[in-house]
Amino acid sequence: MHKVHKGLTADGAGLAGDRVVAAGSAARVLVGATARALRGEDCADLGHTGPTSRFPGAPEPVRRAAVTRAAGRVALTVSQVDEVDAARVARWFVDQYPRRRYPGVLIGSPHGAAAHLAVALGVPWLPAGFEMTVHWSDGAVDRPADALEHGEALATRLLAGNADLHLRQVHCPASRGPLTGATVSLTAAWRALPAAYAQFLADRLVPGAPVLLVRDARTWPVLERGPGHSFQVGSPASGLDPVDFHPDSHALRQVLRSVGGDAARWEPPEVSVPSGYAEHGVDSGFELAARDWSARHEHPLHRVLVPRPAALSAGVADLYRRWLRGAGKTGDRLVVECGRLLDPWQVVRAGLVPYWCENATRRSVDEAEWWLAGSEAFSSVDVLPEPPGVRSPALAGLPQWLAVAGFGRRRRALDRTTARGYPVTSVPTRRATEVLRAQPYDLPAPPSLGAAEALAVLRDSGGHQGLLVS
Repeated sequence: MHKVHKGLTADGAGLAGDRVVAAGSAARVLVGATARALRGEDCADLGHTGPTSRFPGAPEPVRRAAVTRAAGRVALTVSQVDEVDAARVARWFVDQYPRRRYPGVLIGSPHGAAAHLAVALGVPWLPAGFEMTVHWSDGAVDRPADALEHGEALATRLLAGNADLHLRQVHCPASRGPLTGATVSLTAAWRALPAAYAQFLADRLVPGAPVLLVRDARTWPVLERGPGHSFQVGSPASGLDPVDFHPDSHALRQVLRSVGGDAARWEPPEVSVPSGYAEHGVDSGFELAARDWSARHEHPLHRVLVPRPAALSAGVADLYRRWLRGAGKTGDRLVVECGRLLDPWQVVRAGLVPYWCENATRRSVDEAEWWLAGSEAFSSVDVLPEPPGVRSPALAGLPQWLAVAGFGRRRRALDRTTARGYPVTSVPTRRATEVLRAQPYDLPAPPSLGAAEALAVLRDSGGHQGLLVS
């Protein structure tokens, strides 16, 4: 019998939808958003809030307690770890998509612009892994060595029933805040093509349809703890650098103080790989299996190597502008999305150009500003900053988000709901839908792009930013 959480259903309800693929996780949100867009539906029912406090004015201890309680609603208990079945998670992903033939598929690292690219091509997007959080009852944000010890025991249990996974444990108070002390965060990467994916590609792709593999090429210091398990202190998504997680770092002291930790207790374990792929990289075994499947079934495979999230965001935004203008639309209105706040169908419905920021860090927003400064001006710019729910010296302030909106010639809009209580509140993912629904209709949608045309535009516009398309 399959190992599976009780409550697993085809539509993702129950524990498989809400816990194994953690509520609000990148993989679940992006698959859901892409699948709905391919049906001509928006993301109004993707209402994940994320485990952050909704009471920005509350004292820090109260807010951290609220975070811990919220984490309990989405995290696995230790006893549930043995029930995780990665094969069923893969099947859940493919089952979200309409049952029809597709002219291609995108697979690989999670990225909001990849979801928009998939919609422009009229193809599904499938992740190369998924995320899990597991309760850590006696955890602490300032004890990464203890987190490693606890995570190692969890990894052993998970891998016993899921030998095709590699588990990357990430301990990052700068991006996960108080959750770092309440849960263990594991990014599970498939080391081979899941059977559900192989069946989906065989059944749903038209003959000769291309496979596009998007790979996050960012690196980070890593400790290879054992077969199938590695450990990472900090994350590129934090907006900080590896040196900022050194015990003597001023930035680390600020972060730990904001989440109730003490820098004096911070003793990270030694790394074994100074420059390994970060948590959202694609496992080499998965890529090799995808290449092998594509060759055997005569589907060309193209790789899009992404050195920074902004490189793909800029390339896809330029692609959308050309696509819209090729269909007789203005391509003159921009929406800057952030994190989980995106809605590919509403973007297409309104004829908008999407630019996606990975998160609300200064680094992400800086790159959005640089891209806007070098682009033809937009008549309107709408900005949806996702409050991260944590304080960090790496975060962009509201004035910087306002500066992004200021690039609009006629309309400059920063969503007030997401700005209220920024950065420590949380907003549901449906907030993007609510904002974008107010945009005027610009239908019909342009005909789907061909993969060859899209790849040519990405090479042209993304090459100078380091985007490598093969």
